[in-house]
Amino acid sequence: MFSSELIEKYAKSNHFGELIGMHCEIPKAGKVHYYITIEDKHLATPIAAHGGVIASLMDAALGVACLSAVVNDNKVVSTLDLSLRYLKPAILGAKIVAKSEVISKGNRILVSEVKVYHGETLIATGSGTFNAYPKEKAGY
Repeated sequence: MFSSELIEKYAKSNHFGELIGMHCEIPKAGKVHYYITIEDKHLATPIAAHGGVIASLMDAALGVACLSAVVNDNKVVSTLDLSLRYLKPAILGAKIVAKSEVISKGNRILVSEVKVYHGETLIATGSGTFNAYPKEKAGY
């Protein structure tokens, strides 16, 4: 499992992710699995999650994949562009995983892709473009 001091600091300071119940695993640099279980607090209808919950999960997965690819350069990332497609609803009680991977890494610009699953069912896909910059500019 990939780990670094900077990623640990990021995880501790990501209060939004904690608030909505997201957590991640980083199998290797540039690849991330982000998890959430859909609870009552995530619902937009009596049975389906608000799209913003899935968008947040996707942005986090895309971003941390990119972060893990530049962390050894003492850089962090910020989202420049986020594109997503909802295919099926995330329903109450569903254990959701977003699997993201960096597909392009330049000196400053990275692109990653994500697929979101409930079990074997693909429920969303997306991509993101991220800017890499010195960690000090983000307060690390």
